[in-house]
Formats: sequence, structure tokens, C-alpha cells
Amino acid sequence: MSASVIGCIETVSFPELNVFDVQAKVDTGAYSGALHCTDIKVVRRGVLRTRVLKFSPLGGTPQDTTEFMSTYIRSATGHRARRHVVDTQIIVNGKSYPIRIGLSDRSDMKRPVLLGRRFLRENDILVDVRINEELDDEGENTR
Repeated sequence: MSASVIGCIETVSFPELNVFDVQAKVDTGAYSGALHCTDIKVVRRGVLRTRVLKFSPLGGTPQDTTEFMSTYIRSATGHRARRHVVDTQIIVNGKSYPIRIGLSDRSDMKRPVLLGRRFLRENDILVDVRINEELDDEGENTR
């Protein structure tokens, strides 16, 4: 099987999370990925006190799941933070892939989704920074 090739910015969807056609930054410097969510919290429900992750993808419709993990990530600035992670499907260029993605508040970032090396490696995807380069505006104020 030959590798798929994507650009440094791609339009993606997460159909299981009701998130469609959002821009993702493809970052080979990041190990894991992230999806912008608000109202992220773990609550206990029912007699068995089952752990439930509640979150709102892109600040939209609240969702919850019992299928999640919690881990620690280290940011580019070296800070360690707890992040909740879910397994779902992502659509990139019309093709569906499995993805394990962290839920985090990315409101201060230009793109609501970050795709890291783990996703690229696990799905045999290469990055050509010339693809969609017209969308790459991150270096505009450094020229």
C-alpha cells in the first residue's frame, strides 16, 4: 500500500462527534493530536459511580462518553497537562481513518484541530507542505 499525501493544513471531519469541515494543522513536530472542545470534565454517574467524560466539540452540542482515557502531555513550552483522549474516526480528503485524539481548549490557536506524528505514522500518511500552502498563514508576521 502506498502512502497518502496531505498538506500542512487540511479540512477534516469527525462524523461520530458531529464535527464537519474544520481546518486542521498538520504538525510533524507534535506527537499527539488535539481537537478543540469546551466544558471538558469528568463526572460520576449512577449507582456504580461510572466515570463519564462530558465535552462540547468546538463549543457546540454537549456530548458524553464512558469510552475515554486520561493521560499527561507535554506542551511545546514544556508544561505538563492532563488531557482526556477519545478514539474516533476522522475524514481527511474523503478517506476515513481511526484516530486517538486529545480534547483540549484550543481557543487561543488558529486551527481547532492539530494532527501529530502518531496519526500520520499509524496511517502511512506523508506531509507535503506545498499542498494547501495558500492556507498556511502562520508565518505572515515574521516575514
